[in-house]
Amino acid sequence: MTTTPILILSGKGKTGRRVAAQLEVRGVPFRLASRSSEQRFDWYDESTWSATIAGADTAYLAPPVGPTGLAQAGRFIQQAAAEGLRRVVLLSGRGVGSPGRDFAVYDGSLDLEHAVQASGADWTIVQPAWFAQGFSEDFLRYHVLAGEIRLSAGTGAEAWIDTNDVGDVMTAALLDEAYTGQVIAISGPRPLTMAEVADALSTATGRPITYAELEPEKHVGELVEQGLTQEDAEAVRDLFAVIRNHRSEYVSDGVQQVLGRPPRDFADWARETATTGVWAV
Repeated sequence: MTTTPILILSGKGKTGRRVAAQLEVRGVPFRLASRSSEQRFDWYDESTWSATIAGADTAYLAPPVGPTGLAQAGRFIQQAAAEGLRRVVLLSGRGVGSPGRDFAVYDGSLDLEHAVQASGADWTIVQPAWFAQGFSEDFLRYHVLAGEIRLSAGTGAEAWIDTNDVGDVMTAALLDEAYTGQVIAISGPRPLTMAEVADALSTATGRPITYAELEPEKHVGELVEQGLTQEDAEAVRDLFAVIRNHRSEYVSDGVQQVLGRPPRDFADWARETATTGVWAV
């Protein structure tokens, strides 16, 4: 295990702050890197990279969404390894490199995995399913508040994972070099369709929440109206296309393998999350 502070890139994101919390509990030093950190870091401003890398031995890399951001992350890891980074744990996506994912966002994720593997640094790649916290900490929260989940996921299912489980797996990978050279796929305990997700959220909130199936291009249009760039909206559409095409209807056992316990079920997560008031209207 490294004795220098672990660098957490995108340290204020859904996974980065959970990794930071776990390291803090264990008394492991870490350093956050973001646009608002003391040492400013910006994926799209390469002049901020060298100062961020300086002195880092091990890093947790959670890349930005979209093909352009993924390409930037690939360039960053190559520079970081050349400037002394010894080890990296990468947040990727479940199914990257598998058939049926012929979309730019998946190609970008695969290219990033290859860049990490070819960087010369020791690496671990963790591939999680979609985050349950997308419904409480990201744009899907507004769908829950509105009582209608509007997505182009069709009737396909996804094995949604609690981001706290992701953070626990990432922390284990950062602290135990036995995971070096491994690709670890993780998911929740069962696939759920969007209609089943809506039912679970209805039960948790005590309000009716429905699923409205959108055509993919209508989905892109609504995402752009909500403030996403065209590129990022198309990337989200393509991620949901994998669900729509029934390519995510399986369970990955990485949580059990790494942590020795089962992952948390979506319905249990939703019930507890509802008590925080995040969906109060």
